[in-house]
Amino acid sequence: IGVALKGLAGRKLRAVLTAFAVVLGVAMISGTYILTDTIKAGFDTIFTQSYKNTSAVISGRVAFTGGNGGSTSTPFGFPESVLPKVQRLPGVASAVGSVADQAQLVGRDGKVIVNGGAPNLAFSVDPKADQRFNPLTLTAGRWPAGPTEIAIDKATADKKHFALGQEIGVSARGPARTFRIVGIAELAAVSSIGGATIAIFDLPTAQQVFDKAGKLDLIRVAAKSGVATPKLLQEIRAVLPQTAQARDADQQAKSDSKDTTSFLDFLQKFLLAFGGIALFVGSFVIANTLSITIAQRTREFATLRTIGASRRQVLWSVILEALIVGILASLVGLFLGLGLAKGLNGLFVAFGIDLPKSGTIFATRTIVVSLVVGIVITLLASLRPALRATRIPPIAAVREGSVLPKSRWARFGPFPALAVLAVGIALLGYGVLGHGLSTTVRIFSLLVGCLLLFLGVALNAPRLVPPLASVLGWPATKIGGSAGVLARENAMRNPGRTASTAAALMIGLALVTFVAVLAQGLRASFEDSVNKLFVGDYGITAQNGFDPFPKGAEGAARNATGVLAVSGVRAGDGRVFGNKVQVSAVEPSLPKVIEVEWYRGSDSVPAQLGRDGAFVEKKYAKHHDLQIGSPLRLETPTGDFIALKLKGIFKAPKGGSPFGTITISAPTFDATYPQPKNLFIFANMRGGATSTNTEQLNAALKGFPDAKVQTRSEFKKNQEKPLNSILNLLYVLLGLSVIVSLFGIVNTLVLTVFERTRELGMLRAVGMTRRQVRRMVRHESIVTALIGAALGIVVGLFLSLLVTHALSSEGIVFAVPYGSLAIFAVAAILVGILAAFFPARRAARLNVLEALQYE
Repeated sequence: IGVALKGLAGRKLRAVLTAFAVVLGVAMISGTYILTDTIKAGFDTIFTQSYKNTSAVISGRVAFTGGNGGSTSTPFGFPESVLPKVQRLPGVASAVGSVADQAQLVGRDGKVIVNGGAPNLAFSVDPKADQRFNPLTLTAGRWPAGPTEIAIDKATADKKHFALGQEIGVSARGPARTFRIVGIAELAAVSSIGGATIAIFDLPTAQQVFDKAGKLDLIRVAAKSGVATPKLLQEIRAVLPQTAQARDADQQAKSDSKDTTSFLDFLQKFLLAFGGIALFVGSFVIANTLSITIAQRTREFATLRTIGASRRQVLWSVILEALIVGILASLVGLFLGLGLAKGLNGLFVAFGIDLPKSGTIFATRTIVVSLVVGIVITLLASLRPALRATRIPPIAAVREGSVLPKSRWARFGPFPALAVLAVGIALLGYGVLGHGLSTTVRIFSLLVGCLLLFLGVALNAPRLVPPLASVLGWPATKIGGSAGVLARENAMRNPGRTASTAAALMIGLALVTFVAVLAQGLRASFEDSVNKLFVGDYGITAQNGFDPFPKGAEGAARNATGVLAVSGVRAGDGRVFGNKVQVSAVEPSLPKVIEVEWYRGSDSVPAQLGRDGAFVEKKYAKHHDLQIGSPLRLETPTGDFIALKLKGIFKAPKGGSPFGTITISAPTFDATYPQPKNLFIFANMRGGATSTNTEQLNAALKGFPDAKVQTRSEFKKNQEKPLNSILNLLYVLLGLSVIVSLFGIVNTLVLTVFERTRELGMLRAVGMTRRQVRRMVRHESIVTALIGAALGIVVGLFLSLLVTHALSSEGIVFAVPYGSLAIFAVAAILVGILAAFFPARRAARLNVLEALQYE
């Protein structure tokens, strides 16, 4: 224990640099838990506050839930006549009905106020009704009480500089309408509602705005004193129509939070994965650092053995050092996670993901998991170096150098390394290409396969270092002269050390390359699909490119001067063969703007759909053994059934199509789906896409501020924006592992400067300048980083080739983003330069005389 503590105290810089590898990974885990717990608490508060003082909640009934087209996210309502019946029940103390829907506020620029995919909420408030149920609190003004009045949320008022008495537009079902702001409100007990906006109307106005005349979406009910909730629910259910259902407040809150809970669980696992990657990379850094320091302390450990220390004592002294580093680093990472949580939240906001939050949640689970993971990873990474330390014989105390004796298993080294690599590749192949595997087996196979692949490449890398260093270090010999030659030779001198240092960077760049290639494949297949399908002049979508928008925009576009053809594509949810599917609806004019490759049928199919026609994609027809004339029974979210006959089968391009699983006629869709919306509108104009025609379309759609007019090329770019945003987010998160690997290179260089102190002194003595010393260390760092980049890019290409081959049936192609790979190589050089900054300065500042006598 004493030796371990003194060893750490005597090598503070090494301990700090080693700890950084753990700090960043633990901070990511801690920050993830803090952020997601805080967001979850914010959502929970919103849902529980929505039903404060409520015993039971009556809501609209849907046959099934889903969000494919956004249709089932909006309640369909139930008759307003239910409210007086409920109010008259013997167990009811109070009941208030309301409308809850979605409406977009319109900014002064005439465009809707949207923040990524954040919801645009709308509520009704009755100032005369019992306010015990109202989850909203006024901060200024009063509640709306007329057809031209509105209250908005405080966050929007502050951000967009709206004040009482000013006018604001609202886009809901039809053309935008203007309202006067009479109140500003906020959700109680929530510090932030994220990117959401809130529009508040009185009940009659809300019913009129959302086409729900005579309907309600919710009734909040408070029980009389002494009436149990189960008895109250029994009374309520007796008077409800088929279109309504009753739950207690907790059940309703859980139902409302179901989608957000699933999303937050995914977000948590998603972010934890990057924390795990950072720690995995950190384990390489720790193992490599300890291996180097143990080699440098050969005489120290041998001296301990000479004066009586046992192998076990040497082993435990090294492990104790690692344990102390792990504990301290994990504690720092744990609390650094508080700051990182704010950083992650800022990152999401920058990418358009702004989620509600309440007070910061620092759960016990966060503390335990963060500390345990950080400490265990550190200890596991220290085992191999610690075992190597026990093999140092006492006689090494009188020898020069710092070379550890080889293990008796060393001669078998290549075979286990190749076996690990082979098993990793086999597991990856099984996980990606295996048929009929359960999700658990597939994920386990892919995860273990990836870990073994990275480990296998790292174990085999020492054999690749000499040729790679020779090639990648050649420019250094030309640019750096003798310093560059020495740098290349230094990288080749200890292949195992160089390989271990490069392996940390290899993992990060392999994952970055994998993401880039996969994204390029998605982009290429999508662009190919658009080029094949989109023969119209213009595409019209929502401002964010993916939300459904009012059907009325299609009629407005038809009124534009110079329009030749307009065809909308509706979107909704359905159920066929017991499975939820996406349902789309089209107009007879579809073939004029979208070119469909028909497997069975022709361009006349959309015009022949009528009341009972449908068409599907070839793969779906084959899977369900469907032929022209086959019957289909489509269930809508309202519980109604539509009897359909198959009238066409089409072949979709690899990048997909704008159609859902089942496509029906627009009139049939409008007749059976409440409040239908379009996902796309395509249009042809006389003279094609010109600036004049664009102005004409924009003028016609002025009343629909959420509608965005785009040419074919603009449509492609806008549809790719979400993919590019996700790609950039992944790059930023994977950058954490690259930062960890940077510290690994710094560690190695600092330690090799210590190791080569006498060598550097000798070089200075024979005429090497300080500048040449710095250049030598810098070039060595760049060569090491380029080796990591070369291995990482190759591994990333292999992984992406495997995955894209498995997903080729889904339309994803293998496409290499050569520009991105060049940027990654340049980034590796920059990492090498940054990593060398401190070690190079340290090496250049060595005192020549002290260095010559250093041992």
